[in-house]
Amino acid sequence: MDKDQITKKLEEVILEEMPELDSVNMNASMVNEYGINSVSLIRLIVAAEKKFDVEFDDYELDLSAYDTFADLAAAVAEKI
Repeated sequence: MDKDQITKKLEEVILEEMPELDSVNMNASMVNEYGINSVSLIRLIVAAEKKFDVEFDDYELDLSAYDTFADLAAAVAEKI
């Protein structure tokens, strides 16, 4: 799976988990633009784990590790 496919699938996950969003800018700040908090991030990571059949370690659940959704996509790509 290439980077574009991962990004597209992650966008789908984000929109499924956050139905209040109409669209997602993968390079925008998750906290400032979308109000993501630590609970929201964990929900997204759990959904991404299921969608991509990967597993994140506990230390990877820290909100400060991801400024943008693109950062989260890169983390998923490393696990595939």
